[in-house]
Amino acid sequence: MEANNKTPNTNGSDDGRLRIYFLPNLMTAGNLFCGFLAITKIVEAKLDPVADPTYPDIRAALLYILLACVFDLLDGRVARMVGKESPFGREFDSLADVVSFGVAPAFLVHRIVLRDVFVDLPELGWLIAAIYLICGAFRLARFNCLAAMPQSQQNTSGDFTGVPIPMAAGMVASLTLFLIWWEGKEFAVGTWRYVLPVLLLFLSYLMVSEIKYPSFKKLNWRAAKPFHKMLTILLVLACFFAFREKILPVITPLVFTLYLLYGFIRPKISRQMRRDIEEDEEDEEDAKSVPPAA
Repeated sequence: MEANNKTPNTNGSDDGRLRIYFLPNLMTAGNLFCGFLAITKIVEAKLDPVADPTYPDIRAALLYILLACVFDLLDGRVARMVGKESPFGREFDSLADVVSFGVAPAFLVHRIVLRDVFVDLPELGWLIAAIYLICGAFRLARFNCLAAMPQSQQNTSGDFTGVPIPMAAGMVASLTLFLIWWEGKEFAVGTWRYVLPVLLLFLSYLMVSEIKYPSFKKLNWRAAKPFHKMLTILLVLACFFAFREKILPVITPLVFTLYLLYGFIRPKISRQMRRDIEEDEEDEEDAKSVPPAA
């Protein structure tokens, strides 16, 4: 999640040469490619219920946005696991995020809702979509500036200031998927469509707000006994693939909604409960046994 390099070196390496690491940036390229495919499917989509009652292109666009979220989650995790973080990765990740999580969701909501809701005043529809995109780009630029500051001035807690743009985009895509599933053929003329413009503005505010969201960087993916984590992830993925038509439209918006709400309730819960949710008990002990990143 905006995480291809969270602890940057101003030169990219100790000897001043720019370092471009293959595996983390391959994940970021996958994120960007999914964003491009999502935009392509949005452009090609036919929203006439008679001509195209199943909305296959829009569904594909939503799935590509969600898949881009997965790639974005992986790139930073892979970079930290293999100890290959770089300023290039951070910048490349932000550029990919602008496309996949800024342009694609804004264009999506404008295509399926805003242009029809504001027929008499199309400029207002453009403005709502543009506000989301601008706030997302502002969020990424602020993050990069804070990450480039000297180590002593950086946020050492590992928290995000404002909701990360991949989570905002995931919320838009997953809720749209749920609404299509809920309304079926009547989605294009359903009253539920008014939820999306309001959500877009609300997410725009959250991205530039000062609300703290956890990055979950302290979850220990290199623990000495990761079997239970691996097994849980495999079971979850298997359930998604086996029951994706029924589970995906319901579970994904629930997950993103819980994350958004967590930012509001987080200051009100105890520190111990917060640690139980966001950290692994083995972090400190395991960190001592892991050699420093190259």
